Amino acid sequence: MEKHAAGLASGTVPSKPPSGIKSFLIKLGRQHPLIVMSVPFLIWLFIFKYVPLWGWTIAFQKYKPALGFWDQEWVGLQHFRFLFEDERFLRVLRNTLAMSGINLVLGFATAITLALLLNELRQVAFKRLVQTVSYLPHFISWVVAAGIIQTTLSPDGIINELLMKAGWIKEEILFLGIPEYFWSIFGAGTVWKDVGWNTIVYLAAMTMIDPAQYEAAEMDGAGRFKRMWHVTLPGIKPVIVVLLIMNIGYLMESGFEPQYLLGNGMNIDFSENLDIFVLKYGIAQSNFSLSIAAGMFKTIVSFILLFAANNIAKRLGEARLY
Repeated sequence: MEKHAAGLASGTVPSKPPSGIKSFLIKLGRQHPLIVMSVPFLIWLFIFKYVPLWGWTIAFQKYKPALGFWDQEWVGLQHFRFLFEDERFLRVLRNTLAMSGINLVLGFATAITLALLLNELRQVAFKRLVQTVSYLPHFISWVVAAGIIQTTLSPDGIINELLMKAGWIKEEILFLGIPEYFWSIFGAGTVWKDVGWNTIVYLAAMTMIDPAQYEAAEMDGAGRFKRMWHVTLPGIKPVIVVLLIMNIGYLMESGFEPQYLLGNGMNIDFSENLDIFVLKYGIAQSNFSLSIAAGMFKTIVSFILLFAANNIAKRLGEARLY
């Protein structure tokens, strides 16, 4: 007020802070190094992510590679109607959602639990050993990992040997030959491969928690588990919510390599997912319009799930992507 009065007394009008476009341009000028660094990424994003979207028009055509774009036969929603009337597509849609759900639940539960346990370890050498052992499978390709899983679950593998010696089974079980077992095998294999890697984000978030909170909780008589429940988990809650929103957006992406490598003719009713469906019945049979329609459906549903999860988090007052 004094500065404003002094400005009026001197006959000068105090300048107003910039607003709107001018304010945006000022902030943009201050951050020009970051903008310059982001230009190559934006170019890559435009060329490889947005330009190819014109290919979605193939889903509405009876596409033939030998013909030009305007010479194609337009069939409207014929391929989409075929998908939703096809029992195979409905089956692979069920498998995709089921395996994605298993991966989501097990992935979150195991990663958060392991991160909490590692955070409580006080012996640095043992903690590093556990972290290294849990991280290593992530760097193994799925080709090698699938070979390990197949060998472990084979009739003469270690799992059958242990079960027979324990007296739980009388003869060997061909685990990958029983369709109903595939989802469980997929979930266990994915957890084994990625649980250590998934804990990195949570461990990093735990380092940002103020140690004074743990000291205050300990002075109030809280044990380790109560400190984990009332201090650690609330401290990493925003990270958990954001990652959960992102993973919900990927519910239509249950993977490709584990299903393709571990699947066979005996368990195909439970192992085949959308990506394999597109490969087998679209690309392999040169039915490109059908494969584009299936991929387009998957992308649209993923967008809807992502925005819905983000809006729900916003209404509940939780952390969100935007």
